[in-house]
Amino acid sequence: MSVEASKSLDELNSWDANWKGLRVVVAGLGLSGFSAADTLIELGAIVTVIDGRDDQMNQQRAETLKIVGAHEVLLGNDKVQALPLVDGQQAQLVMVSPGWNPRNPVIAEAESKGIAIWSDIELAWRVQNRAGHTAPQWLVITGTNGKTTTVGMTESILRADGLKAIAVGNVGTPILDAVREPVDYDVFAVELSSFQLHYTHTISPVASVVLNLAEDHVDWHDGFENYKAAKAKIYERTQIAAIFNAADEATIKMVEDADVVEGCRAIGFTTDTPAVSMVGVVEGLLVDRAFLEERKTSAVELIALKEIGEIVPRHTAANAAAAAALTRAYGVHPEAVAAGLKNFDSGDHRIQAVARKDDILWVNDSKATNPHAADASLAAFTRVVWIAGGLSKGVEYGDLVAKHAQRLAKVLLIGTDTAGLREALAAHAPEVEVIDITDSAQDSEGAAPSGAQVMTRAVSKAAEIAQAGDTVLMAPAAASMDQFSSYAQRGNAFISAVSDLMDKTEQDK
Repeated sequence: MSVEASKSLDELNSWDANWKGLRVVVAGLGLSGFSAADTLIELGAIVTVIDGRDDQMNQQRAETLKIVGAHEVLLGNDKVQALPLVDGQQAQLVMVSPGWNPRNPVIAEAESKGIAIWSDIELAWRVQNRAGHTAPQWLVITGTNGKTTTVGMTESILRADGLKAIAVGNVGTPILDAVREPVDYDVFAVELSSFQLHYTHTISPVASVVLNLAEDHVDWHDGFENYKAAKAKIYERTQIAAIFNAADEATIKMVEDADVVEGCRAIGFTTDTPAVSMVGVVEGLLVDRAFLEERKTSAVELIALKEIGEIVPRHTAANAAAAAALTRAYGVHPEAVAAGLKNFDSGDHRIQAVARKDDILWVNDSKATNPHAADASLAAFTRVVWIAGGLSKGVEYGDLVAKHAQRLAKVLLIGTDTAGLREALAAHAPEVEVIDITDSAQDSEGAAPSGAQVMTRAVSKAAEIAQAGDTVLMAPAAASMDQFSSYAQRGNAFISAVSDLMDKTEQDK
């Protein structure tokens, strides 16, 4: 019997439900799309996968899915212009990968026909319920910036408390892979992008947080209000704690408007002295005034910020406070918060000090892919030679430049989409010299330089102009895909160029 004849999608809320015969189109063959297709095939659904890229990686993934039972895998740009039939009939469900926005012709057609559209997160929430297994609790995290750091801190704290925990979602392990592992996890620390939240409908986490909100991905969402609405969905049906940023009015309003489970508390985090029901900072100490009975008169000391790392700018302290609030809502001990934050390795490309020589600090913040992230980086230093630019994604730079104009010694522009940044600098920092590295790195015939060539030139120029006490900060405030394959490749290019520069100066002595 088909699912259409016997059950609605609302009844597909466990691994053991009757998924057999459900006709599904999986849009996208990246990590999350592959994982969703593989899961649905295992459940017995009839799965057709589509992707516009017909490259070697996707061909390999397609062959794997065909072997395990995919009905059809369609690759190439012509395959993603309309919603395909599945086994000769209309699809009952579309599983959408994060890159596919609502105006994509496949997604728009599905919406016009009233076909359900789910993210991999929605599917994971449903199928985690499985006979003989205990479903994990979810702590969920979103925000314009700081998601990956906060989810990593959260995972580290949970593990320090002896819990079986894993960071999943928009980071590292696809969530459906974790669901299918032969491990009964206690907790998932789930990083959620606005793309995933847009098509997620029924999750009910233990605790949730929006770290911050700033203009980003307005092209995908067709406007900032739609982006904000997608982020706000994370608070819906939260059970224990809806956690907001006390310095961000938008997150406070989101919590006020959220339809949470009865008894759910609103908990704030701050880098200032916390009020009652907040986690915050007092004299360099991270403290909890939320999850103790005597919170009106006292606080629990969690950790000294200096124990977290060598450089702890305000946004890092905020991320730590948010992670502490999430995990304390779950019930971890204060000692585990301290141990987890001490043990956490933030990794590369996020305000990463890569060299210090002649009283000049070289910092890689390639993860600063939008103005909000770059704002946090610039705020951490006094005088900056700023390497910036890339793929702007339609954002505005005026506020960022106006706020930090007094910090800027020089600006070195990389990237191919720098018009908006250049205009903002001319309007709000007219006395700051701006040097276009991409143009100057072209060869004698005017050929476009590679990303590595541009970065090498930027580092060389920065070395010429930086003075003692300066920070050379590579915080592009833009995406990387114009000249690099990822922010990581861009950050590695900066690290390599700085390393080569240091080696050369040693040899020249």
